[in-house]
Amino acid sequence: MIHCYDMNTISHLSLDAALSRIAMAIDASSSIPISVQLRGALEYGIATGDIPPGSRLPSVRKLAATLGLSPVTISNVFAALQERGQVEGRIGSGTFVTDRGLPCAVRVRQLAAFERQIADLVASGHDMGLSTQDIAFRVTMAGNATPNALRILVLGTFSDATSAYADDLKPYLMDQDTVICWTIDRSDDLPTHIDLIFCPRTLSMRAEALFPGVPQVSMILIPNETTRIALAGLRPDASVLLVSYFDDFLTVLKAGVARFAPHLQRVTAVPRDAANLDRLLMACDVLIHATGAEYLQLTMRPEQSAIEYRHTPDSHTVQMQLLPALDALRTSATKGETP
Repeated sequence: MIHCYDMNTISHLSLDAALSRIAMAIDASSSIPISVQLRGALEYGIATGDIPPGSRLPSVRKLAATLGLSPVTISNVFAALQERGQVEGRIGSGTFVTDRGLPCAVRVRQLAAFERQIADLVASGHDMGLSTQDIAFRVTMAGNATPNALRILVLGTFSDATSAYADDLKPYLMDQDTVICWTIDRSDDLPTHIDLIFCPRTLSMRAEALFPGVPQVSMILIPNETTRIALAGLRPDASVLLVSYFDDFLTVLKAGVARFAPHLQRVTAVPRDAANLDRLLMACDVLIHATGAEYLQLTMRPEQSAIEYRHTPDSHTVQMQLLPALDALRTSATKGETP
């Protein structure tokens, strides 16, 4: 039997799966507070698209029952996420993940308007005595004009990872475009004449503060191909140690490894400041660490192996959200001057 699902059903199934992974990854015995674990898991789940944009989150009481936490904890986490711009409360409707991309409805209206412009253009050409072939030829020649080059800023937390995001993005851009990598910890002069910012959702408010008025598109991050292949190739009986750089990323790291390497049987997860980290590091077969914690590899033995859990921008998001935004900037008559 073939089952057909609409987009709302698919979004709901994706949300349920994400919340199930979060529930399994939260560790009440961890030194990291439960509220920090949950906030980080939800925030990074939104950033990676695991929790779809526009989806409605369960009510405070329902999510509290699902995760086995108090309603007060859930309510405080929702408030923190709303303050960070990740979710929005709608009176009488519930709490929804904010959609920072280009909404489908807006895209449909744009295409409809474009079709009307084409019809008007063809009618004007016919009024001038031009044939349909002449009109098509002139449109083709006009399309050969060089579009505006853009200055795109890729904003991240770590220099190496941000450079990797930029490298992954370049195949989608024009050769004339300029891609600037920038990390939030830099104290030198900010770049100027930026046309658009591409950054993880977790940094969207920071981007707005650093570059007020500059349009931005939030990148959806997924584990890159190297990470996924490495996780899939681990022995089921390997003793695996997960170490996050930020406390609020630990739950996400655990959920991600459970998703892409469900065959692993012995997995321990700790933050990088755990008191027993040295002992656990000496005893493990494989270290899986978040970006920023690669220094831990320096103390490992030759027979041990390490995997950096690194992300890449989701190509679907790039094509459906970033490229339309860039196209709009290229053709805008009000585009700012570039040096």
